[in-house]
Amino acid sequence: METESEPYVRLATLRQLHDVVGELNTARSLADTLQTVADGIVKGLGYELACVNLVQPDGDLVVAAFAGNAAAEALITGRVGARASWERRLSMGETWGELRYIPHTEGWILLDDDVPQWYTEGPDPRFEDEWHPQDRLYAPMYAPGGGRELLGVISVDRPRGGRRPGPWGREALQMYASQAAIAISNARLRANMQRALVRLEREQQALRASEESFRQAFEYAPSGMAIAEMGGDQHGRLLRTNDALCRLLGRSASAIRRYAFSDLVHPEDIGTLLRTSAEGGRAELRLARRDNSYVWVSLRNSVVADTTDGPRFLLTHVEDIEERKRNELQLAHRASHDSLTGLPNSAELRARLSARLCERPNAISVRETAAQTVDKAFGGYEGGDGAGIVAGGYDEGGYGAGVVPYGQGPGYGGYNGTSGAGYAPVPAPGHGLGGSYGGDHGGAVEGYEPYEAYEPYGPPYGSYGDSYGDPAERAFQGDGFDPPSAPVPLDHHVHTVAPGADPDDGSKGLAVLFCDLDGFKSINDRFGHNTGDAVLIEVARRLNTGVRDGDTVARLGGDEFVVLADGLGATDAADLAVRLRNAIIPPIRVDGRAVRVGASFGIGWASCGMTVEEVLKSADQRMYIEKRSRSKVQRRAG
Repeated sequence: METESEPYVRLATLRQLHDVVGELNTARSLADTLQTVADGIVKGLGYELACVNLVQPDGDLVVAAFAGNAAAEALITGRVGARASWERRLSMGETWGELRYIPHTEGWILLDDDVPQWYTEGPDPRFEDEWHPQDRLYAPMYAPGGGRELLGVISVDRPRGGRRPGPWGREALQMYASQAAIAISNARLRANMQRALVRLEREQQALRASEESFRQAFEYAPSGMAIAEMGGDQHGRLLRTNDALCRLLGRSASAIRRYAFSDLVHPEDIGTLLRTSAEGGRAELRLARRDNSYVWVSLRNSVVADTTDGPRFLLTHVEDIEERKRNELQLAHRASHDSLTGLPNSAELRARLSARLCERPNAISVRETAAQTVDKAFGGYEGGDGAGIVAGGYDEGGYGAGVVPYGQGPGYGGYNGTSGAGYAPVPAPGHGLGGSYGGDHGGAVEGYEPYEAYEPYGPPYGSYGDSYGDPAERAFQGDGFDPPSAPVPLDHHVHTVAPGADPDDGSKGLAVLFCDLDGFKSINDRFGHNTGDAVLIEVARRLNTGVRDGDTVARLGGDEFVVLADGLGATDAADLAVRLRNAIIPPIRVDGRAVRVGASFGIGWASCGMTVEEVLKSADQRMYIEKRSRSKVQRRAG
């Protein structure tokens, strides 16, 4: 597990935790469930030793399962500790949420009590958070339903890495203990249900007594239960439900009897329901509530059969797993999004960009027009093929009139791109766009309203709106178009190519806008990190407001942001950069004071055959070229 200094949950650890939590409900008996709980801690939570102490009917706790050390397992499994001794332990030490941590400096007085324990001697810790062999960490397990009935206690030892668990490790252990308590309760419930079903089948003489036992378990089960008809015209119709299921779905028992599970399941989960076998079938899917919302549940089916007439009805156990699903989504979101701004983080940005790229630099894009594809097939088309344009003799005052293919002209400074991605020329003040789209925010940009009067624009973006989403263009995006005599066979991947050298040819691509804030460091140094954080949050909001649904605004870290906008031409991308810069430069009010930052943008183009790092590096370099082309005074924030 990660330490306290790590800002994000590691996806590998998240997958391990998800797997071990999912395995808790697969065990067939209570003993298997308890052992699965102990094994899951060693396998997924990063501890070398784990022990599950289960509360007995008399209140004392017995060591029911052990994992990590065969010698220790043989020594203490089955031994019993008094309830009073356990309550003493759970009132000592430090409270970490629901967890209880007892450092070795306090735990020495517990060495001689009657609680079974396995420990070794060891030297004093060398640093503050080093784990000592006699440190103790306990995770109580309480029965589900909001009560405080103690089911047992998980004790762990020897965290891998030799350090005390950080906030994420504590949260993971606490969440795992909660899921383990649910699994143990369900295992007990399943054992009771199975005994009831056996009596129904084998004890015909005691049918009425068995029916009452079943009714009690059914009606008062903490999880939802349902009985459905099997066979005939009404196959699958719900015959009976318990109060827990009625409360879960927000429907009365009489209303639910008008439905089958197939009527209540989410349309996207119909296939999952149909694939679930009747006997022993298990599925996780969504069921509709009365208010038309959906709740995640786990269905587990058992067939109640008659020895002479065959199957009679289907008994379904419905467990509410909404909280578990929500926790999984929250953890996944934390792993892929910036904790300050809520934007996708660097890893998520790279994943989205990587999904658009492949290793074929010259593949035919199904996004080409029909005329371009036919011309290519007969050798008459000499399109851009990923080549961009650069401005000859670019300097601070503007760019020259000579436009040549990217990588074949003088370029910007000494930089000569070889990535195959095309770039729009950087407009300077007075050249078409009314002003630089870099960090100089000293004056208004001609042709654009100030930020206060600016309303977020949706698709289409200004000048490229006429062709964005055009039906004729969409017809060639993998919808059955097969160009004759294509030199390279089409595949299912929609290849990403940069716009052509001619800005008027109508070609479009995936623009990568690299944004670096100007003047942000001085705000941080002068007013502190709280003000800096507030500025970053507001800049992120303004960037998000200024792009279309479906575009990506991500934070790389510090004061660097990246925008991915598909379907843009060179002019469109430059126009978008101007709009975003104009949205950033108005003053930002923080704690009663107004601060300002500028922004420098570099425009790059993603193209198949490039790597993610090459795409980002190209856009980054364009940004620094643009930033260096202006004086420090021009870039300074107000």
